[in-house]
Amino acid sequence: MAKNTDLRKEQALEYHSSGRPGKIEVIPTKEAKTQRDLSLAYSPGVAEPCKEIHNNIEEVYKYTAKGNLVAVISNGTAVLGLGDIGPEASKPVMEGKGVLFKIFADIDVFDIEINEKDPEKFVQIVKALEPTFGGINLEDIKAPECFYIEQQLKQQMNIPVMHDDQHGTAIISGAALLNALELQKKRIEKVRFVVNGAGAAAMACTQLYVALGARYENFILFDKDGVLHEGRTDLDATRRKFAVKRSDITLEKAMKDADVFLGLSVGNVVTQDMVKSMAKNPIVFAMANPDPEISYEDAIAVRKDIIMATGRTDYPNQVNNVLGFPYIFRGALDVRARQINEAMKLAAVKALAELAKTPVPDIVNMAYNQTNMSFGPEYIIPKPLDPRLLSTVAPAVAKAAVESGVAQKKIQNWDAYVLELNKRLGLDNQLIRVIGNKARRDPKRLVFAEADNQKILKAASIIYDEGVAYPILLGDPVKINRIAEEHNIDITDLPIIDPRSDEMESKREFYGELFFKKRQRKGFNHYESIKIMKDRNHFGCMMVETGDADAMLSGLTKNYAEAIRPALQIIGTEEGVKKIAGMYLLLTKKGPLFLADTTVNFNPTAEELADITMMVAKEVRNFNLTPRIAMLSYSNFGSSDSGEAKLVADATRILKQRNPSLVVDGEMQGSMAFNKEILRDNYPFSELVDEDVNVLMFPNLTAGNVAYNLLKEVGGADAIGPILLGLKKPVHVLQLGSTVRSIINMALVAVVDAQLKCRMDTNDVVQRSSWWKRLKKRKR
Repeated sequence: MAKNTDLRKEQALEYHSSGRPGKIEVIPTKEAKTQRDLSLAYSPGVAEPCKEIHNNIEEVYKYTAKGNLVAVISNGTAVLGLGDIGPEASKPVMEGKGVLFKIFADIDVFDIEINEKDPEKFVQIVKALEPTFGGINLEDIKAPECFYIEQQLKQQMNIPVMHDDQHGTAIISGAALLNALELQKKRIEKVRFVVNGAGAAAMACTQLYVALGARYENFILFDKDGVLHEGRTDLDATRRKFAVKRSDITLEKAMKDADVFLGLSVGNVVTQDMVKSMAKNPIVFAMANPDPEISYEDAIAVRKDIIMATGRTDYPNQVNNVLGFPYIFRGALDVRARQINEAMKLAAVKALAELAKTPVPDIVNMAYNQTNMSFGPEYIIPKPLDPRLLSTVAPAVAKAAVESGVAQKKIQNWDAYVLELNKRLGLDNQLIRVIGNKARRDPKRLVFAEADNQKILKAASIIYDEGVAYPILLGDPVKINRIAEEHNIDITDLPIIDPRSDEMESKREFYGELFFKKRQRKGFNHYESIKIMKDRNHFGCMMVETGDADAMLSGLTKNYAEAIRPALQIIGTEEGVKKIAGMYLLLTKKGPLFLADTTVNFNPTAEELADITMMVAKEVRNFNLTPRIAMLSYSNFGSSDSGEAKLVADATRILKQRNPSLVVDGEMQGSMAFNKEILRDNYPFSELVDEDVNVLMFPNLTAGNVAYNLLKEVGGADAIGPILLGLKKPVHVLQLGSTVRSIINMALVAVVDAQLKCRMDTNDVVQRSSWWKRLKKRKR
């Protein structure tokens, strides 16, 4: 009996324990399918971890989610640029902050909005929450109360507390400052600073710069009442350290021969003449939002030797707090730091500064529509979508916590910790964010051939609202509007074209004449060529072919062959392409994985397989990713002499002859492509020994399609595709029954594809398409 009791106790504790160092698994993610599971999750099993925690309070980190839970707390007294709008109105901002914590650092968040302005009462409320949370992120609390609140909570609580409005900006701008000074060949202890703004963020910045080596006497600060000078009686102890002797200094006078301008105030207070008067090789951080103290264009127009940063996404060197707080808290939580101290902040600064000097990953270049970003005047801090931030900043912060004595937990193996961090998020959602970001930079006109479908209309509405594309809906307007109304989908701004309508008669004739020229000796007569333009797939493909649209999606309700045929007949293949191919993009926790051919070619020859692989490699590069290709078979490097295995080996040889620099190897088994240890031990000659494979090429359609469907269904990977390869212009085919999310993902791919293939004449488009002009105007 005692043995059974001990076993149940052990099982209950195991159920509630995370079981993985550095990774807290929230209880609801555990299995709860049987009565046994329920008895472990709650009564009577839950009593066991309760008793363990009662005996040793530190066990709360082992048996609960406390260690991965942060509270984002505000009283709504300084929300964005809106001021004191109250706790309820601040809630969207706090919820948004929670999303960023989760997306970028896998930290769980409760947002808490407190209806209390008295600083002492606010402190007591937050302090009482300590048993629940592993850390506290204070947000949007007005100065000077925010200074007192943070100071008191840091003294009274035994978990990390940070007011991000202060320290986030300081840390990110501090990293940018170090790199800007290095590029401008200036020493921080000698440069002269002018700071416009003396609020929470500005004071945190100046104090951090002093910690980095700047000197108090080299600062001139301004607030709404003018320069901070010794004669003022309204300065607290911190601001008094920066007070100058003279009271008659203006911003214009201060800017003369200054090395660094830091703006954390209001827009448009700095003139071009002020920037002209600065010292040689000036640094300007104009971070007021949405309008900086001086616009990027105005500043660089008068000083070619300037390095500039803003708080905006549409200019180089954005100072964005998301570069800091998720990773600072991640490192602090993982060593159970009692506080976030100066050493941890400085570690974050230096980690960010160093990361900017390292080669930029392909995925980051793609996200910002660049080909080769590198350390320099327009790249002094990492980009928010850089996947290396988590595994760079968090360990630096965690190490600083350990070395400064505030950590309550030691990390024994730092390499394993970095590996664990990289596994937390993977690159699956990262790639979609990158593709979406690229699509929004240059939206294209996207035809939906099957617009009389609820899912299509919902997807079209979403991508229009998000600025991804300008949808064109094909079908019966009455039916489409009825479906939209029934499902409360807003398509008010979207053009609906019915190829069968009398209004489109002249357009059908125009398209039909062009089609007849293409197909007159291939089975179509003149009458049939014009008549077939009533078909939405043919009409939509002709819109893309003639430049009336940039891309098309079809296939949701048609079989694959029917959807592809019009594209082949009307648009045709790229020069040199003998056969089109189909590719899927799987979003896995290991990162993006491209699979081909999965939809078109049944049994390609070695030459054809090489052709398909070259098309896949080209498409992968279009995503700004470097293709690393495994040519798959049931054989490993000649272990079988069957014709099928030799075909893959021959295709690999042909590829290396055509492009010796292409990272490709085979033939090889699928497992070998991902097991570097076995590959290194048995086939050390392989090109893929030290590479992360991101392309899988299959010997035939059966293998590719079966593997894709198994990975998608059993492996749980999200799929985008099929992506058609080899067409002159972007037409892509949806899977039968695609979800709204899948349609949106395919729309993103189609827009990015169109950006590469369609260099349209905008003026011509406006003349031919009045709705285009209307859409552009409304979106602005």
